Amino acid sequence: MGSNVGTQSRTGGATRESVLIVEDDYLVALDLETTVRDMGLDVVGVATDRRQALSLAAQADIAFVDVNLADGATGPEIGQRLVDEFGVTVLFMTSNPAAVVGRVHGALGVVSKPATPSIVQNSLRHALDARRSA
Repeated sequence: MGSNVGTQSRTGGATRESVLIVEDDYLVALDLETTVRDMGLDVVGVATDRRQALSLAAQADIAFVDVNLADGATGPEIGQRLVDEFGVTVLFMTSNPAAVVGRVHGALGVVSKPATPSIVQNSLRHALDARRSA
């Protein structure tokens, strides 16, 4: 994994969905990035706070968003903005699902931490299906 705020341009030709990881725990972000790339998807970057997440938002189709980040419990606000302003499919990833359940309209769901790679893969497949059927 590169720096906390990195970008990767989308591939030419067929469009591939791009994933934004909003997570301030380096090891969790690294595991997510590996799982996403192993599924053949692009990672547009890893953001550790609101500013970084919103700067990468326009490049993302799907986002994993933690609740508590480097700048506090800004995850729900970030998730709502990703949905409303950028049309991103949001999956929250948190050890406290109650912090977001019913609070963010338009979010696809919540993945409880810790999550195995197979749970992350299933969640990504669900997000891809939701985007394709929308």
